[in-house]
Amino acid sequence: MHVSRKYRRTKRSTIARRNIKTKTMQDNNDIPEYMKFVILWAVVLFMIFFTSCSKEDTYILGHDFEIDARLDIDNNGYYHLELGQDWQTLHRISGQVSEVANEYELTRVEWTSSHYWLIGDTLGYIVHQNWTLNDNGYLYLNNDTSYVTWFNGQEVTTINNASYSTMDGEINTMFAPVQSMEGDTITIIGQAYFADGIVSEQEIIQIVIDG
Repeated sequence: MHVSRKYRRTKRSTIARRNIKTKTMQDNNDIPEYMKFVILWAVVLFMIFFTSCSKEDTYILGHDFEIDARLDIDNNGYYHLELGQDWQTLHRISGQVSEVANEYELTRVEWTSSHYWLIGDTLGYIVHQNWTLNDNGYLYLNNDTSYVTWFNGQEVTTINNASYSTMDGEINTMFAPVQSMEGDTITIIGQAYFADGIVSEQEIIQIVIDG
């Protein structure tokens, strides 16, 4: 019986493929069961690690910052706080920064107030003149106004110097003017320091102290 060369080549090719397939199956069967288990878990862990790295690569820290005085505001943009009966009137100033995914990324907010008072002094208070320029001009205000250029650790600011945000971005600080400041306007400045080193623009509010 005559068999063409083409047929013989096809037959040899088919037999070769079958032999390779059979050898591969035999090789796979030679792998111990515990090794298959280890390989499977290695693949799973690699996929988890790759996915987590991809998420971190796309995470961007936000830089939003705004202050909420939690007070009524007049037509000129001034907030109004009514003094209570005690020497100090406590009021919580709030605000919002961008939320974060980790506790080590919490935002620090630094606060500055234009007004101070001295421990034991119930007659007057101190206003930092040109205070945004960081000069040393302070004005002591009472019935006999005069300049002071010294402090001895007795001065008390009317706002906490710093606070940290929550993970969802809420910020709070305490504002506490005193009775002798009635009728004056206090300037409050807040500035946010984000975990990636970015510093926000200053947010400024002005609060009129009503009696």
